Amino acid sequence: MTSVVPISAAPAHLEASPAVRKTVLENGVRVVTDSIGGVRSLSIAVLVECGSADESAAEAGLAHLCEHLAFQGTGSRNALQIAREADSFGQTGGFTTRDYTCYFAATLDDYQFFALDLLGDVLLNPTFPEDCLERERRAILSEIGRATDIPGQYVHDLAKRSAWARSALGRPIAGDAGSVARHTREDLIYFFHRHYTADRIVVAAAGRLDHEDFVAQTRDAFWRLIARGDRPAVPAPAFQPGVTIEPVDSAQAYFCFAIPAPRFTDPARYVTHVFDRILGGGISSRLFRKLRDRAGLVYAIESSYHAYGGAGMIVVEGSTGASELTAAVSMVVTVLDDLCSGREPVDAEELWRAKTHMRVQHLTSSEDVHTRMCRLATQEMYFGGHLDAAGVLARIDAVELDAVNRFARSYLSRQLSKAHLAVVGPVGEPPTLKMENRNGD
Repeated sequence: MTSVVPISAAPAHLEASPAVRKTVLENGVRVVTDSIGGVRSLSIAVLVECGSADESAAEAGLAHLCEHLAFQGTGSRNALQIAREADSFGQTGGFTTRDYTCYFAATLDDYQFFALDLLGDVLLNPTFPEDCLERERRAILSEIGRATDIPGQYVHDLAKRSAWARSALGRPIAGDAGSVARHTREDLIYFFHRHYTADRIVVAAAGRLDHEDFVAQTRDAFWRLIARGDRPAVPAPAFQPGVTIEPVDSAQAYFCFAIPAPRFTDPARYVTHVFDRILGGGISSRLFRKLRDRAGLVYAIESSYHAYGGAGMIVVEGSTGASELTAAVSMVVTVLDDLCSGREPVDAEELWRAKTHMRVQHLTSSEDVHTRMCRLATQEMYFGGHLDAAGVLARIDAVELDAVNRFARSYLSRQLSKAHLAVVGPVGEPPTLKMENRNGD
């Protein structure tokens, strides 16, 4: 029997908007919708709780390869038919992350049935044609091979790969040339049927829709899926400190400084976001003012907080001339150490600016139907419920100055000795890391 989950059934730390409803189908597929008035658009996603972090070393790249091949043919549609239908009613596509794979459609309310029918066929009946496998394999190998052509992106992947060297979380989502080349059609089929199960699927939609009607059509599209048990927990990876350098013929040296941080579901994620904004989230941030405005060592410098189900990290990224690399990295270390030691703590004005910017960013992005859908899907996957905009803003507003400085002194100060620096580009004298191992207060 289909179960309708009321607001009161959501976890206590989440509050659902009256427009958000959730239904669990008989087979375990979770359906969550956000009905938005005054629009004609509709954004739909099928989120599968399977990403590159779920792969063994031998399976590296299979989640990404599955996503590519799913659109290449089913029992009733070939690749051309899928492409023509997708183009007819809007935009359809997919992407793979470390924690999940997402298949989506952006369309009008008139074409809800067609979008769900196509996504259901792609997710339930892929045939993984052998000729398409070879073509997609070549495309992915080309994608992997040209990674160093974008050094700013490559150094970020290098930092994760090096810091989480002994974990699937650190491996490139696309895999490597060796693993992609050896994957067979049988590997794909086995991986697909092991991970694409009803209990690991969330169907989310936002826009002009009726929840009961959407649930009925989702049931028609996904009723044949069966559940196979809970998803195994991804173990927290060990963080490897050190320096990794890959010489590349580029005009600038690109660096990425990675520090362990709370995982996605950690209650400290809000204070982490606020701290990250103050550290390197804009042109008034500590890093930008000191490295760009005052020292002129870089053109661009920023930090960002990357959180996953198993772990998280704060990364500081920038680029500079090879002769100034050591000075730039040293200044990044100084900025962090000044914050974590309490020599230059966060002040009230910085906190106000960070929280105000986050409020503006959250509310403006909430006006986008696709963003609303993505939040709906990922919140259901990570938390089993929904936190509306008012709830998110309340948690941001609740972050106090003492909490931010305590986070720096008591948590982040202990992580600095584990930092990993990745550098891509022309490197003269290799930079070194001299981080103090503080115990915090």
